[in-house]
Amino acid sequence: MLNLKGKQVYLRALEPTDLEFLYQLENDTSIWEISGTLKPYSKKVLQLYLENAHRDVYEVKQLRLCVCNKDDVCIGLIDLFDFDPKHRRAGIGIVISNPADRNKGVGAEAIQLMCDYAFSTLDLHQLYANILEENKPSIHLFEKMGFEKIGVKKEWIRTSSGFKNEIMFQKIHTNES
Repeated sequence: MLNLKGKQVYLRALEPTDLEFLYQLENDTSIWEISGTLKPYSKKVLQLYLENAHRDVYEVKQLRLCVCNKDDVCIGLIDLFDFDPKHRRAGIGIVISNPADRNKGVGAEAIQLMCDYAFSTLDLHQLYANILEENKPSIHLFEKMGFEKIGVKKEWIRTSSGFKNEIMFQKIHTNES
């Protein structure tokens, strides 16, 4: 049975009531560098996104879920992107919006839940993550979750302060029959 619930958090589909959370998060310029965002999102655009969030992962090649705490408060988002069913792989990314919620195991639990879903339900063979070289907390988190460093993309991300290296991590599902 599929279980998207852990001890501290659970994952759920986006709801229309998530508009304000999504608006705040997507327009947080401090994470634009890692998300690749170049301009603010309007509430109207995000509302249209939410109206289409129910579309199948096989159709849109991505899946975004809310990371919620035990009080049913959305504290972050976790994504599968570049979903490739032929090669059975996808990218994975996570953001926990409030720094006060970080370093408490919620990110690790959310990643584990998403990995379990990706490997068991979607039958993926591997997941990968792209992390800026300077993002030590995310590197530590993904390594802790069994992702292995497989390479460095030199000067891959252009920022206002210059180009930055991006590290690629990969987790291959080893319990396949």
